[in-house]
Amino acid sequence: MPLAEILFWVSFAVLFYVYAGYPFLLVAIAMFVPRRRPKADFTPRLSILIAAYNEQTGIRRKIEQTLALDYPSDLIEILVLSDGSTDQTDAIVESFRDPRVRLLQVSGRKGKTNAQNEGVKVARGDVLIFSDATTIYHPQALRYLASNYADPKVGAVSGRYQYFDPAGWSPMGLGTIAFWNYENFTKVMQSRIRTISGCCGCIYSVRREAYTPLAPDVISDLVQPLHVIRQGYRVVFEERALAYEETTQSTSEEFSMRVRVVTRGIWGLLSLPELLIPWKSGWVSFQLWSHKVLRWLVPFFLFMLLTSNLFLWGQPFYRLILLGQVIFYVITVLSLLVPIQRLWKPLGIPLYFCTLNAAAFCSVIEVLRGKKYVVWETVRT
Repeated sequence: MPLAEILFWVSFAVLFYVYAGYPFLLVAIAMFVPRRRPKADFTPRLSILIAAYNEQTGIRRKIEQTLALDYPSDLIEILVLSDGSTDQTDAIVESFRDPRVRLLQVSGRKGKTNAQNEGVKVARGDVLIFSDATTIYHPQALRYLASNYADPKVGAVSGRYQYFDPAGWSPMGLGTIAFWNYENFTKVMQSRIRTISGCCGCIYSVRREAYTPLAPDVISDLVQPLHVIRQGYRVVFEERALAYEETTQSTSEEFSMRVRVVTRGIWGLLSLPELLIPWKSGWVSFQLWSHKVLRWLVPFFLFMLLTSNLFLWGQPFYRLILLGQVIFYVITVLSLLVPIQRLWKPLGIPLYFCTLNAAAFCSVIEVLRGKKYVVWETVRT
């Protein structure tokens, strides 16, 4: 076979495996594993840690909504971890007279992961729940998360993202919702078989004795579960524990966020290289390669697919595939210039797909350059 044809089919096979083959394989394996769903009647003491930086517009609502969740009131505490906020965030938190609400001012602004490390030091709960200041939980989310800890083999539990586009105009709206529905399905299958290897950042929990302090430049919702797994625990996905989050409202906002997240994820995975060795880490290694590493490399295989396809233009079959790729990328460019997704929402999916992979490409380059992300910027005003 000509070199171009070999490269075409290699890149096509990898892309098919990442987006379809791996999920289908999970489904096939999960068919032979009984489904486990614990009753929501186990109620350990919880510490809810909310990382915040300049969140004056939403922190009051977040605290009030958390206090109203369905869980024994004497078994929860809320710790707002203010990472060097310069607005009214701290004052708003301190205005609460409820003894369950506490403010921890983290000086020096060293990022979310560092703030969580500091929060754990003063937390009193047996289970630590990590949340963002903008996320709204399902009324029974805490009960669903906590119920899994009745099993002593469970060291961490992730909830489920449920994204929504309030105005319906975001170019990222339908793409974000579709992508996270796909992600949630994958996590359900992983958890059913054995364990997931990464949690949802705005709603995940860790058994206190299983928590490991992390370096500030790694992403905690990926690396913390991996440390939990290294200790011999399972990490469970609890699909009933919903966290509602708005989609980003611009392509640039989504791109910047994804670059930061993926870059921190790559650095985090590099900090645990033994988990990438199949004969040492088995199922976890298989998940990380299939669901993380190969996905971060997707933009390189997309480029290989397109480039090799150009050299195969003379054959009708390859010409048809190339035409499909061109149409896909033309829709992406049009979506950047004109909000065509308002005419038909699925037209926004190519833009979201390309935004994710452009961010992954930039993240790999950032890691090769030694760039690290520690702090985050609040977009809300």
